[in-house]
Amino acid sequence: MNNEPVLVGITGGIGAGKSTVSRIFALLGVPVYDADSRAKKLMTEDPQLVAAITAAFGEEAYHNGVLNRHFLAEKAFADDKLVARLNALVHPAVARDFAGWHNHHSTPYILKEAALLFETGAYQALDVTILVTCPQQTRMARIKQRDPQRPVAQIEHIMAKQIAVAKAEALADFIIKNDEENMLIPQVLTLDKQLRSIR
Repeated sequence: MNNEPVLVGITGGIGAGKSTVSRIFALLGVPVYDADSRAKKLMTEDPQLVAAITAAFGEEAYHNGVLNRHFLAEKAFADDKLVARLNALVHPAVARDFAGWHNHHSTPYILKEAALLFETGAYQALDVTILVTCPQQTRMARIKQRDPQRPVAQIEHIMAKQIAVAKAEALADFIIKNDEENMLIPQVLTLDKQLRSIR
């Protein structure tokens, strides 16, 4: 019998509520790996990654050992090629970190929460994927409420960079609707029961 936990990825467009859904799974005792938070940590603490980012973007990428996010944002995110270059350094480091992390768990399944699960191809290393969906208008309203300083143009730019919902739905194994019509907790409870019975 295979005692390895089922590797489950969870993703969704900005403002869709994947972190909210992940927190519900965590309350059910499911270990959750937050890929975006871990990436930020690794960009400061992983010597191999720090050296690679410094080599690619220059000494200004760090200030007294701390990642210079403002510099990187200005330099990289204005240029798609530089974004791709940064992602090519960060995503393999996150994959290595996740591999080490999931080896320490023996629960029926574990959750990897990531904004760019499909875009980076990271979903291919997982057993199952969950997509959290929500109408764009509702997503926009949520983002503006939680981050009122963020310009609408910037939100639209991020949305445009993310995978189209229809394409993501075709790739996902399960879909959770986080809109105003479908209750969230019953969906998560149903899915939790299904995921626990896979192995």
